Amino acid sequence: MIRRPFLLLVLLFVSFSALAQDDLEMADYYYTQGQFEQAKLYYERIYKTNRTTRVYTNYLNTLLSLNQFDEAEKLVKKRIKTENEDGVGNVQLGELYKRMGRNDDAAKEFEDAVRKLQPTRNNVSRLASEFSRISEYGYALQVYQKGKANNREGYSFSYEIASMQGSMGDYDSMIESFLDLLTESPAYLQTVQTSLSRILNFEENPENLDLLKTKLLKRVQKNPEQTIYAEILVWLFMQKKDFNGALVQAIALDKRLEERGLRIINLAQVASTNKDYSTAAKAYQYVVDKGPSTEYYLMARIEKLRALSAELSEKKGIDKSAFQELSNDYRKALNELGAKAETAMMMKEFAHIQAFYLNHSDSAVAILKEAIALPGLYGKVLAACKLELGDIDVFRGDIWDASLLYSQVELDFKDDQLGNEARFRNARISYFTGDFEWAQGQLDALKASTSKLISNDAIDLSLLITDNYNMDTTTAAMKLYARADLLRYQNRFDEANLSLDSLLKEFPSHALHDEVLMMKADMEMKQAHFERAAEIYQKVIDEHPSDITADDALFHLASLNEEVFHRPEEAMKLYEKLITDYPGSLFIIESRKRFRSLRGDQMN
Repeated sequence: MIRRPFLLLVLLFVSFSALAQDDLEMADYYYTQGQFEQAKLYYERIYKTNRTTRVYTNYLNTLLSLNQFDEAEKLVKKRIKTENEDGVGNVQLGELYKRMGRNDDAAKEFEDAVRKLQPTRNNVSRLASEFSRISEYGYALQVYQKGKANNREGYSFSYEIASMQGSMGDYDSMIESFLDLLTESPAYLQTVQTSLSRILNFEENPENLDLLKTKLLKRVQKNPEQTIYAEILVWLFMQKKDFNGALVQAIALDKRLEERGLRIINLAQVASTNKDYSTAAKAYQYVVDKGPSTEYYLMARIEKLRALSAELSEKKGIDKSAFQELSNDYRKALNELGAKAETAMMMKEFAHIQAFYLNHSDSAVAILKEAIALPGLYGKVLAACKLELGDIDVFRGDIWDASLLYSQVELDFKDDQLGNEARFRNARISYFTGDFEWAQGQLDALKASTSKLISNDAIDLSLLITDNYNMDTTTAAMKLYARADLLRYQNRFDEANLSLDSLLKEFPSHALHDEVLMMKADMEMKQAHFERAAEIYQKVIDEHPSDITADDALFHLASLNEEVFHRPEEAMKLYEKLITDYPGSLFIIESRKRFRSLRGDQMN
């Protein structure tokens, strides 16, 4: 049986605990609401029995918010006497003195905090954080340095020291400290790279790249056995998008560490993504030179050809001799590697070059049919080969054979991007043959059925039909235009121009006029008739400034001036006009980038 006095004591304790909790909740409420007079009344009473860090901190901040510095000083001094082995109390007192304008007293407290510090890892971290909180980075650095010199737990604080030097803007010392850290602990490589990128902000301060590069090169020369410096130098060149410089260092590392080439493959892939195809090809060739027995030989052999193909395809005009040389390289590679499932995509790319750049469509069809018949072919690779064969059938004029192939892929990959691509190609066939309503229906279904945007080609074709097709008045004009478009696709440029000229003659004021000019310019570009193309682009700009093709013409003309005619000032004017007059253009981001580059903004 519980005695009554004991029961009363229990009830009183529970009641007092509940009241104390209620008081704390009220104190915290007023504190968070900024009603510090009311908060003080509660904290003053609570702190007599509850001296937790949270209550103390809120009570102190309340006094500071009320500018009651004398009371705050008394509170902190009492705290220092009982709980100050890590020096935090001295920092808080110093902060108070700074707010009171007593800077000399503040400095004395800060110095006392550093002097009294018992340099365990926890004490160092807490005191440095407290200094950082009030932006006293110099003292925080002293704390970390004391911890590094006297810590007995084996923790160096090198990373913290470097980061603090960065916070102080002392990039020179920070870089040296980070590099020292990598010498001690190479496992910090990724962490250091992230910190350097964040603190030095290479994009806005490209001069910091040069500072880091200079220090790294000195380290590499002084300590050639330390491969970690070469590792970060590779990363640095990648930040500068100097992939050739990165490749030099990466190859040195590959050789020194007797690697298998994966590092070089990864670098080549990044270079290709950034359209530095020549460096990518060089990197892949390095791996190829390791010999057929190496792990990445096949990948490197294929990817080198792909990089060279991409480089040629993106050049203005069609350089047949260069494509012929590339075709020979593809043939040599296939003769060496053989036709098999692993080389099917290479065969597809080879066929594309044969048909569309060298006009060897019979050879292209034979290559693709051989690829499609290969045993063990992955389903998506088979579909890609069928799409390519369909494209070549369109190129040859075998429209319905192409449509059959596209339909097969569409059925096999209904909910896949490949199926959408096949559906678009079938819609394009309907457009080429003048069945505009069916084409538009297919394009509308594509827009509705796919979660992502369909390709720009599909969007452009949909807009073209929507803007210019009308059953009652313009069917003939659209049919002439679509026929010209098919002839252009087949590289039959003279016939395409005749069809376009007929359109202009029969329908001189038709809305297709600007599209006709753009198609003519495109054909001149493919034939490397750059001056003629420039004249047509200028005509579009002058005569159709409000049409949807005007920004396209501006961009292409600016690009010609930049890359072909080497007239940077004229290119800058055109890019600037596009940025100013067509802010909603799809070319706006690239135009802004090129304009800034020509102006010299981007130094890396």
